[in-house]
Amino acid sequence: MNLNKVQLIGRLTRDPEIRTTPSGQTVATIGIATNRTWNDKAGQKQEKSEFHNIVIWGRLAEIAGQYLTKGQEAYFEGRLETRTYTGKDGIEKKTTDIVAEQMQMGSRAQGSSGPRPAPMGGQAFGTAPASRVAPQQQAPIAEEIPTINLDEEQDEVRLEDVPF
Repeated sequence: MNLNKVQLIGRLTRDPEIRTTPSGQTVATIGIATNRTWNDKAGQKQEKSEFHNIVIWGRLAEIAGQYLTKGQEAYFEGRLETRTYTGKDGIEKKTTDIVAEQMQMGSRAQGSSGPRPAPMGGQAFGTAPASRVAPQQQAPIAEEIPTINLDEEQDEVRLEDVPF
């Protein structure tokens, strides 16, 4: 049995870059950062950031370009794909991207705004429960973030299927 599946939750390092291929297909490239913290043998807190390249195709790419912004949290699910290219220096290089097939939008960076309405209702990922946050720092209650899943056989998203 083989499995090539990636799940990442992180913050966008830049606004999505949207392009259209010569055949008319929309593609978005997104950079995200994920962080890991741990205590070393001496008990000192350590932190490491990893940076990932996300590639999204089709209607999901259009949605990402319209609603995602730098600093925003987001969840991506997809597969690893390695490609080879020739750099400006003429040397052949390899890079591994995450080709996203599902996406969930999380909380925006503080002070940013955009076309996406503020969530309301239950709690979204990335927000601490009220019991762990000081009263003056409590975040507004947020609804569960909907998932957009495009089946490979489906060419278009119906407007009634878009959760926002």
